Amino acid sequence: MEQQELQLLIEKISLDYFGKPFKHTATFNPRLRSTGGRYLLGTHNIEINKKYLEQLGEKELIGIIKHELCHYHLHIEGRGYQHKDQDFKLLLKKVGAPRFCNQLPERNTKPTSKKLLVYQCTNCKLTYQRKRSINTSKYVCGKCRGKLLKIKELHL
Repeated sequence: MEQQELQLLIEKISLDYFGKPFKHTATFNPRLRSTGGRYLLGTHNIEINKKYLEQLGEKELIGIIKHELCHYHLHIEGRGYQHKDQDFKLLLKKVGAPRFCNQLPERNTKPTSKKLLVYQCTNCKLTYQRKRSINTSKYVCGKCRGKLLKIKELHL
């Protein structure tokens, strides 16, 4: 699907479900990561995450478009367009739009390599476990102010 096809689809959904025209611009935004789309208050444009179409299909895309059009039409009419507003919740129900979009499958399958660093005080032998490294020339033991020494690095 190209930008022009997206524009036509949004205009069609706006007329079919809301009975009102969509008079602004719709684009795919490749920089969107954690959301399916967004409505821009300043320009009234709608941006859509193309990954949702590619990975979850057209049904999910239509749900995202309906959701963003709810923001769009309510904002233009001067009614409550935020997620917390009653007007927004009612319009979502009326047009069958989801309140939140599903999570992308690629986000669930990222390998998680956890690292654990173990430091020990050279004075009192107290050990510290940290996820991030410590600058041992700057930081000292909190108990006796002795010098810290990195003794092992575990990869979980």
